[in-house]
This record gives sequence, C-alpha cells and structure tokens, in this order.
Amino acid sequence: MLILLSDAFDPGLPEKLAKYGEVTDDKGRVADCEVVLIRSKTKVTKEYIDAAPNLKLVIRGGVGLDNVDLVYAKEKGIIVHNTAAASSIAVAELAFALMIAMPNHVTKGDASMKKGEWIKKQLKRTELYKKTLGILGMGRIGTEIGLRAKAFGMNVIAYDPFVHHHNVAEMKKDIKDVLPESDYISLNMPLTDDTKGIISKDTLAMCKDGAYIVNTGRGKCVVEEDVVAALESGKLAGYGNDVWYSDPPENSPLVNAPNVIAIPHIGASTKENLLRIGDIIDQLIGEYVNK
Repeated sequence: MLILLSDAFDPGLPEKLAKYGEVTDDKGRVADCEVVLIRSKTKVTKEYIDAAPNLKLVIRGGVGLDNVDLVYAKEKGIIVHNTAAASSIAVAELAFALMIAMPNHVTKGDASMKKGEWIKKQLKRTELYKKTLGILGMGRIGTEIGLRAKAFGMNVIAYDPFVHHHNVAEMKKDIKDVLPESDYISLNMPLTDDTKGIISKDTLAMCKDGAYIVNTGRGKCVVEEDVVAALESGKLAGYGNDVWYSDPPENSPLVNAPNVIAIPHIGASTKENLLRIGDIIDQLIGEYVNK
C-alpha cells in the first residue's frame, strides 16, 4: 500500500505509518497511492480523483472538508475522514489570541514602538470582562472558545442550527438573535451553501457598532468587501482573520484594510496538534487496514 503525504504533517509521521506500507511525499506518484493525507492546500477534486485510480482513503488533517469533492469521492467508493477531534484547542487558542490582541492594540503598539513612536494616549484599551461573545458554530472549536471566554468573565451566547442546548453558551434560535447582542463574534462554521457569505452587509448591519469579529472558520463565510466597508465606516472596530478565500489569498481587500489582524491560516499548526493529528491518522489507517 502506498500512502501519499500531500501536505505538511509532523516530521515523525512517515515513520509512524511505515508499518502499513510505503510512505511518500512525492505528489507525482498520486496515480499509485491508495491513501492520501491532505490538509488545506491539496484540493481533492473530480480531476484529482480521476488521476488517482487506486485511491481508496482520503484523510484530511483538520476539520473542514470543503477541499474534497465528497459527492464524487462517494461515487468512486473512496472513504473520506477528517481529524476534527485534534484541532479544537489549537484553533480556539488562536481565536482567543486574536480576541485579546485587537482591543489591546497589540499589533499597533508593537509596530509603533519599532518606528520609534510613543502613541500611548492614542491606544485606548477595552476589557473582555463582562462583554458578550457571540459564537456562530457551537461544535468542538466553538465550545473550547466558549470555555475560555467564561474564564475571562464573558457572557457567552451562540447560534448553531444543530445545537439547541449547551452547557457553555446560551443558545439562540437565529443568527439575528446573536449579532445585535455581541461585542465579539467568533465565526466557527463549516463552509456550506447555507453559510457561504453569511457575514455580509445585511448581517453586519445587525451588529453592534464597534463590534469585533474573529474568523477561524472558513474565509468564504464572509463577503470580504462588505467586511472592509464595515471596518472603514467604523461599524466594526476590528477583524481578526486566519482563513481566506484561497491559501495564500489572491488580492484580498482584507490584507490592507484598517484594524485587521491578518494571519496566514495557522490555526491548526501547533506542534501539539500535528502530533494529535498523526495519532488519529494512525488510528484511521489501522481501522481501514483491519476492516
């Protein structure tokens, strides 16, 4: 069995998986592979699948599967898994880091000091304490973010069409019930037909003036131009973003927009998470081999 590592994983993973067969990172051998391991960069499209006639198992090291043609994979009898349980803490910590950095002007303060400026009076901080966090998408990652918000003394509300009761957040029946109450909004939704562009000029108009948004979910859940307009008008006080329309982004207006902290999709890229992903991949391949 040939296992193809199509994206970057923990360096120790090939040795861990060698017991199952040959492990390679040579993408030119895709036609021969039975198992392909991907993260966000590789797109397992219809064309990709057609070029891999021996492919039987795809494992995405991460949560979202929008870079896999799930319908065509199913037609071809290809099993597709993600490693959702691994990434929750890593992504939640980055989301919270962005949530802390924006109202404390961490990036502005750092940049000004390095320019030899002293802008203490211009940087007016606000606290997370007693503010309301609205979480859109209350799965594993949303739950971890909510737990951290509670530790900071925040009020946590959330919307998720598949979650009606939660011990961390007060669940709301509609996104319209979350946005007007939220000082901070965390986007943790998968990309679907229903969530694509869900943050647009219409939903942004529902937000509190001066709200902050953190997106560690999926880039295409927002209309970038509408977010930029909200930042420029002051409707949004800040936007922390780790996810983009493409990796890397191509001419995204968010990169140079005011009050944006832009991160190059590193939410799942902790050393600890890569080790957890490797353990789950090992388990999934073992189950596949022994089925």
